[in-house]
Amino acid sequence: MSLQGKTILVTGAGVRLGRHIAITLAKAGAEIILHYNSSSRDAEETAEQINALGGTAYLIQVDLSDPNKAGDIFNQIKTEKPVYGVVHNAAIFEPLKLPDVTPENWQRHMDINLAAPFFISQAFFKKLKPNAQGRIAMMLDWRALRPGVDHLPYTISKAGLAALTKTLALSMAPRVTVNGIALGAILPPTDNSPDDKLIQSVPLKRWANLDELSQAILFLMDGPEYITGEVIHLDGGRHLI
Repeated sequence: MSLQGKTILVTGAGVRLGRHIAITLAKAGAEIILHYNSSSRDAEETAEQINALGGTAYLIQVDLSDPNKAGDIFNQIKTEKPVYGVVHNAAIFEPLKLPDVTPENWQRHMDINLAAPFFISQAFFKKLKPNAQGRIAMMLDWRALRPGVDHLPYTISKAGLAALTKTLALSMAPRVTVNGIALGAILPPTDNSPDDKLIQSVPLKRWANLDELSQAILFLMDGPEYITGEVIHLDGGRHLI
């Protein structure tokens, strides 16, 4: 697969999965617009890694909790090259059950996890040059299709993002493909060692590895052009239980 000469925006690209996605796409030849909010040093380190590989990364700081700033993100991009693709990775994930939900933390999840991807996608579509093609990948969660009681605002926002994936696939056809990757157990929390209890209910009985995420994101960014509106579950079968 080759993304040589293509420019891709990755949101939340400074740390963890976002960093891995950005580096994966850079290794495939893409120039990366590396979005971050508060993780400036982490984002700089990610850009340094991409540059060390011979790639190109442009840093851009935007607070996605403000839908107006999210929609204006492309006006802050310094490269003159047209953007070919967007990977919506930025999200917040707070362990809130029903009694813990407030209007503030509810709205924060909806703004960052759902509104921002919509307005960024809308701006991306509007800026496409005539006859240009593009791709969008949504980073989802197996919980989006199997909602539970934990992480309530997060789960609802990701369920909305799954619906948005299909709606945008219809709205942007035939020029842009829009698909999602619903993740399961792939990275343990940063402050804990891997907990095998988390994978006891996973049919494949293991954590996903980052190479599998690389394969999935490259498939959506540089694979068949005749796939749109799909959600790939990279969760070891967890959503089936």
